[in-house]
Amino acid sequence: MPPKIKSPEDREKLRTLILDAARTLFVELGIEAVSMREIARKINYSATTLYNHFADKEALLQAVCDEDFLALASGMRDIMQLPGLIERIQALCIGYAQFALSHPNHYRLMFMTPRAPCNLDITKIQQGNTEQDGYAQLKLVVQAAYDAHLFKADITDSELIAQTLWASTHGVCSLEIALGHETWIHWTDIEKRLHLMQSAILRGLLQHPESLN
Repeated sequence: MPPKIKSPEDREKLRTLILDAARTLFVELGIEAVSMREIARKINYSATTLYNHFADKEALLQAVCDEDFLALASGMRDIMQLPGLIERIQALCIGYAQFALSHPNHYRLMFMTPRAPCNLDITKIQQGNTEQDGYAQLKLVVQAAYDAHLFKADITDSELIAQTLWASTHGVCSLEIALGHETWIHWTDIEKRLHLMQSAILRGLLQHPESLN
């Protein structure tokens, strides 16, 4: 029999338990295949208890996504204070990768699991707010570097630059998460893969690649 909820702290712990269980099941089984009842069964509570916290499965899914995207953006705040623009871009990409590799279940649901678009009516994420939106952080720094003419003159779309940097980092991370334990692939060190990918991409983008560390 599950314990009774006696305090706000107990309620918050239960909410976290629900989010963790939902995230795991969404990743393992697919979002469409998971019911509120199944999530409740995983944590040994009734479905009614879940509905006391979340109106429906869509609201629960959005809460999981909001928490994870906020965690990603929050982890980048110190990076945003670094003085050099290219240094900041490099650090954002590495910080993103560290989040992905440290929280593979979170990352799978955020970026590797098919799901409906963000519900703007119930999300807590303010898109474009650099305190809450990791992509907005990257765009802001890339735009500043673009305005400072740090990229090659024939590359005229700062959003394309940001998305290319994101896609390349995502590629390394998603392969590591999905196939990193496969023995038929003789994987090199993940940090070396990330460093070479980042260096190759930036050398192709920058006006003066010799300035890279």
